Amino acid sequence: MRLTTKGRYAVTAVLDLSFHQHEGPVSLADISNRQGISLSYLEQLFARLRRNKIVASTRGPGGGYSLTRETSDVSMAEIINAVDESYDATKCSDSEGGCSGGAHQCLTHDLWQELSQEIHQFLNSITLAEMQTRGDVIKVAKRQDKQLEQDRLLTEVAVEAVS
Repeated sequence: MRLTTKGRYAVTAVLDLSFHQHEGPVSLADISNRQGISLSYLEQLFARLRRNKIVASTRGPGGGYSLTRETSDVSMAEIINAVDESYDATKCSDSEGGCSGGAHQCLTHDLWQELSQEIHQFLNSITLAEMQTRGDVIKVAKRQDKQLEQDRLLTEVAVEAVS
């Protein structure tokens, strides 16, 4: 069982958004710069997040994304589900040549199905608000903000030097 990049990046990007939306809509370019996720990949993820009403978009200058609900109302499981990510540990689908869970069920089907349910319950029990209060998460967010600001200042200095 493994959670793919799509689910991990979606959680990371939405958590970043939750830290910065108090300043207004957050651009995907800023999330991309802070998190090291390609802008085109974020556009795909946020299209799915928007369709599933996790985020809303604002167009125009100063536009970007914001959450549609309070951070205490958005779970990690919702974010992962919104981008069509699965944490199904059974690997028991007919298309993958595995058991179908019916008459031809494999020996460990129920074990992996229970693990998948535990993972879902765990991720569903953690909200963005809870993640925002974790000391380790706060430390990383502050470091990323500082680095982004330093990068912007260096870009400004470089542009002035060329002018």
